Amino acid sequence: MSDSAERAAWLRSQIAAHNEAYFVRDTPLIPDADYDELVRELRDLEQQDPSLVEPTSPSQTVGAAPDSAFRSITHSEAMLSLDNVFDESELRAWAERVSRALDLDPADIAFAVEPKIDGLALSIHYESGQLAWAATRGDGRTGEDVSANVRTVASVPASIGALSGALDVRGEVFLTKAAFLELNRVQRERAEREFANPRNAAAGSLRQKNAAVTAERALSFLAYQVVDRSNALGVMSQGALLAALAERGFLVAEDARVVVGVDAMVERSSWFEVHRHDLAFDVDGAVIKVDDFALRSRLGSTSRAPRWAIARKFPPEERTTRLLAIEVSIGRTGRATPFAVLEPVVVAGSTVSLATLHNADQVALKDVRPGDVVVVRKAGDVIPEVVGAVIDPTVERGEPWTFPSVCPECGGPLVRLGDERDSYCVNPTCPAQLLQQIAHFASRGALDIEGLGEQRAAQLIEAGLVADVADLFDLDVAALEQLEGMGAVSAAALVGAIKRAKVQPLSRLLVAIGIRHVGPVAARALATWFTSYAALVEAPLSELEAIDGVGPVIAASVFQFVRSPEVIERMARLADAGLTLIEPSIGSLDQTLAGRAVVVTGSVPGFTREAAEAAIVARGGTSPGTVSAKTYCVVVGDAPGTSKLTKARTLGVPLVSGDEFEALLVSGTWRTTIARDEETVL
Repeated sequence: MSDSAERAAWLRSQIAAHNEAYFVRDTPLIPDADYDELVRELRDLEQQDPSLVEPTSPSQTVGAAPDSAFRSITHSEAMLSLDNVFDESELRAWAERVSRALDLDPADIAFAVEPKIDGLALSIHYESGQLAWAATRGDGRTGEDVSANVRTVASVPASIGALSGALDVRGEVFLTKAAFLELNRVQRERAEREFANPRNAAAGSLRQKNAAVTAERALSFLAYQVVDRSNALGVMSQGALLAALAERGFLVAEDARVVVGVDAMVERSSWFEVHRHDLAFDVDGAVIKVDDFALRSRLGSTSRAPRWAIARKFPPEERTTRLLAIEVSIGRTGRATPFAVLEPVVVAGSTVSLATLHNADQVALKDVRPGDVVVVRKAGDVIPEVVGAVIDPTVERGEPWTFPSVCPECGGPLVRLGDERDSYCVNPTCPAQLLQQIAHFASRGALDIEGLGEQRAAQLIEAGLVADVADLFDLDVAALEQLEGMGAVSAAALVGAIKRAKVQPLSRLLVAIGIRHVGPVAARALATWFTSYAALVEAPLSELEAIDGVGPVIAASVFQFVRSPEVIERMARLADAGLTLIEPSIGSLDQTLAGRAVVVTGSVPGFTREAAEAAIVARGGTSPGTVSAKTYCVVVGDAPGTSKLTKARTLGVPLVSGDEFEALLVSGTWRTTIARDEETVL
């Protein structure tokens, strides 16, 4: 055999094994991106040498044979897969092929653009409008009978009205992100295995032998295609089809759009990449389809995929790499967090070499060991995390990792406090804790001291200039300009930035000093209520608990924190240094939003997110992070969150353009609202 033939044979065996793991056992061994690379390599080899193509090759087939544990059902029409593209140039090349095949100007073709939801493909068969059976994709021709389980899914209608003949409705079974988190919470309470991701959880839930188990889980079904040979629905385009499905009780993608021309199609597919984390469910790409069904018929299909549709896959958020070591970092509160040292790998568009492992329990539960090949996930701006190990039974693994008993920075003991899952270094003089405390104290969300990042803080500590955050206000130019890389100009700039921080309001200071459980919202509520640190210190626990937005957990944390001897000394030094320790009165501003909740989503012209929220609070309002029936309005800036817009529309909450935000602050009202279905809000 040639090297190419041997490689192709190896690729076919690997892909077949991964197909069985993914489609049959619902336990994928590698992330989608790694699987896609195997398939692309096989197709490239087959294109270079067509003699390598075999009828059973994964490049010519769909899915995997159904599990024999379920009764088999033959689909009335094959459930095909989709070919993939991975960037804009490949997408445009596909559109050019479509336009040539149709002999149409690309600018005149209408495309339907939909989210590529990461779920389990399903076909639901209706006879005379009544649900008859439902089956998984299987190998595309034959699937598994999951009818009893599908009848428990709330978004699958049992009847879709009086329709003559047969109709297959196809789509994806999935779990929303919220439903997935709730399912794993229940799994933890029951001391049962947690699911790795929503797709695996949805697939495992649908393919239960006991339909009662499926009914316990909040599965949803998103419809996007039909097999309608008698044209019972009377539609001839994708846009009309989705509208008809929605009218008959099916859930369809509300963010799906029909656009005309390749440029608009590319732009809309890119929109899903930008907003993928705003959606209520996981997506790994966008699906683009020729909208007109007559044009689809002219384009036809290959043995495995339609020529009239393509999937634009987004940069992968999960990849595999080698776990080199497990180390422990110490945070500002002393919390000891294990993290993975990895062979560098590109995930979600950036190179990842470190990833969190959360705590000792998570390391034990995931059973990841140095030397393992592991799955790494990075969703948007979220810190990369290790999902789990890829176990090869033919390879001997290293010894299980054990959590250290002493702090790697100071040698003090690491202990668990109460019933917490985290371990802490309880040495108050630990240099690692001090470093993180200073970096947090100076961070943008706290006192916003420009030029004082983690690297500069480490310099100050090493030089013996700072042993507490209060020491920052004793620094002078003469001492700072002796540090490596810092001359007189930069030293003066840092001293000036520290001096300006003295006038920051109490709400910012409460964030800066690092009270456990106290973030910007709780800090603002406390500062607004008491207006001075002195009043906060004297407050009884019952008064703290009664403040809206605080509650018993935060109240107890604040009550204990302000009475700590170490904190009492620090706050006295900060007062002596000239910090105001008060919240400026808002009485000088008209309380135009008194008692009203205003939610801001996206970027509002002239305001940072923090500044917009502060402006609302200064006028008597509140700025919660979520939309509810009590929300006064939602201010919609650039690149808003889809989930907030969706909820506002559902609840009938007014949508106000970000351009009217300043007018809203001044008058408490607006001139016009954005129409609930207006495209420009997206």
